[in-house]
Amino acid sequence: MAQEMLALEGVRKSFGDVEVLHGIDLTVHRGEVVAILGPSGSGKTTLLRCANFLERADAGTLALGGERFDLAHATKREVAAVRKKTAFVFQNYNLFRNRTVLGNVTEGLIVARKMPRAQAEKIARDCLERVGMGDRADAYPIQLSGGQQQRVAIARAMATDPEIIYFDEPTSALDPELTIEVLGSMRRLAEDGMTMLVVTHEMGFARNVADRVVFMEGGSVVAAAPSAEFFEHPDNDRVRAFLRTVGGEG
Repeated sequence: MAQEMLALEGVRKSFGDVEVLHGIDLTVHRGEVVAILGPSGSGKTTLLRCANFLERADAGTLALGGERFDLAHATKREVAAVRKKTAFVFQNYNLFRNRTVLGNVTEGLIVARKMPRAQAEKIARDCLERVGMGDRADAYPIQLSGGQQQRVAIARAMATDPEIIYFDEPTSALDPELTIEVLGSMRRLAEDGMTMLVVTHEMGFARNVADRVVFMEGGSVVAAAPSAEFFEHPDNDRVRAFLRTVGGEG
């Protein structure tokens, strides 16, 4: 078994009187791609955001790269330590509109990590090449399609050399043709051995690229299995019903 990269234990989160995460346990191993599936409102995105302190969980622990953190009470320094090892790709790109493509990728390296500009630009250009955006380094986000913007966001995530990248439904805002572009970049990342935790509705990606699938509903993990087993031999009635609905049955 590969080395454990990420372990979430007992993650709970409420919004007001409504508990949306009911004590989630989830483990991801180094080099593994884990897809999180489930109906809307099942807590998938909230779990991902809690794992990177974009939301503060009410309870639970995070183990990352051998260090353990209290999700409810981590200090600012501990949050910064987690974020230094992780990257997050959002649904809607979150690019700086007033920065070029190159500027978007170098911003975090220069400002947050105090990296010399020349070094940051070399890393950024390499990452842009890897996602097929090397020729658009001087363009601004408004000049790009949604798929191109999301590939820039992926390059930005790669540039920080994270131990794991979180993807929050990275193709949900894209039409099918642009979705293919983005999923291609993600597939290449997986082939390169990047550890990835991906909230997605893309059944083809979950089936063909993910090593393991976690199915959430109602704030709980209902099922988890290797990808082929999940799709070909689901042993959970709720999973079977979900796969029939989304056309993911084998």
